[in-house]
Amino acid sequence: MSRRVIVTCAVTGGSSAVLAKHPDVPKTPSQIAEAALEAARAGAAIVHIHVRDPETGAPSNRLDLYEQVVKKIRDAATDVVINLTCGMDGSLSLDSLDPIIISETSTLKPPMGRCIQAIKLQPELATLDCGTLSSGESIFVARLSDLREMAILMRDAGVKPELECFELGHIEIAKKLIADGKIDNPSLFQFCLSTGYGAPAVPIVMQAMRDILPPRAVWGGFGCSADQMPAVAQLVGLGGHVRVGLEDNIYLRRGVLASNAQLVDNAVGIIERMGATVATPAEARQILGVVKRG
Repeated sequence: MSRRVIVTCAVTGGSSAVLAKHPDVPKTPSQIAEAALEAARAGAAIVHIHVRDPETGAPSNRLDLYEQVVKKIRDAATDVVINLTCGMDGSLSLDSLDPIIISETSTLKPPMGRCIQAIKLQPELATLDCGTLSSGESIFVARLSDLREMAILMRDAGVKPELECFELGHIEIAKKLIADGKIDNPSLFQFCLSTGYGAPAVPIVMQAMRDILPPRAVWGGFGCSADQMPAVAQLVGLGGHVRVGLEDNIYLRRGVLASNAQLVDNAVGIIERMGATVATPAEARQILGVVKRG
């Protein structure tokens, strides 16, 4: 039997800049839910959900918007696995270093505020970004104490963390959480590559990240922009699962804007041509060690 590969679709993301380039990036809860369902019909076993302000399209972390999206997906005739982001409201910006002045653009909240949607809505999966990193002039804050608290909150709610790692050191931080008993096995890792502020999507990086994973880990990854589809092939070849979607890349090919379903369809074609089989949602749950929620 050929290996089962899980396809995740990240349907909208949390970037404002993309809106000027792609007018059809999903913005409202209905649009986001429908994009998720279209991706599921195209072969995605998991849909990764951000929300946006329905009026402006700006990134949001409002619980009521997550509630609407999750309800629409759960009410539909689909078995797709829901993965909610908990990577919002972690940004710290400084207007001055001497004296230290925190910018009003900072969104940093305590751990509960950053993962309240996962705790309240109890999807199968939710992301846990495993390290502080610099993004231009802002800093994404992920102190070890914050990560421990978020991991405990997710575990107590029955939500499996997807351990998002942007470089090798993030894997080591995640391994500390696992060793401390804050995250149950099998752990789930996501390699976030070519984002512009982490590791590049090249084979040597993927292999190095894979090789330092803890025992029994389930893992996958993604590349951004032009690296999205090459990363699919490279990750599958190394034994991993894959993620595609408009969060990471808006083009089907040069100059041609994509839909989420089209990107999933492309990934499915690559996976099948490499001799693997695309996992169904039920098979994905078995691989991940989770049960259907909602």
